[in-house]
Amino acid sequence: MKILMVCLGNICRSPLAEGILKEKIEKYDLDWEVDSAGTGHWHAGEKPDPRSIAVGKNYGVDISRQRARQIKPKDLDYYDHILVMDDSNLRDVQQMASNDCQKKKIRRILELSESSDDIQNVPDPYYDDNGFEYVFRLLDNACDQLIRKL
Repeated sequence: MKILMVCLGNICRSPLAEGILKEKIEKYDLDWEVDSAGTGHWHAGEKPDPRSIAVGKNYGVDISRQRARQIKPKDLDYYDHILVMDDSNLRDVQQMASNDCQKKKIRRILELSESSDDIQNVPDPYYDDNGFEYVFRLLDNACDQLIRKL
């Protein structure tokens, strides 16, 4: 199983989703591969946002060695599931898809979540220092659901 997590810049949400899922993959001894990417190129090669690194560290998830990259068309063939953080990411990645098989792989990560909040999008915490904790909890729950469903 190969999973790609996608957000806008690949420095806040998708690195956390990648790190959280990697920890769970190791815990459950699953033969899965996970990576993350952004729809934009602005942060390519950079470490995750320090606030994402900090909240991950608080929960024992080390994302400090990750580096941002932009999603590429070949990713749509390589990965089995492409999980995006919000509607904007969904539109951007769907526009990259060149066939129905690729389109079927793309969905919002929170579509997997069984939350009473009925939230479809993981909010971008970049402009809200207090949003990183909430984003971590949303993604942690979604990754648990992902493992149960797949």
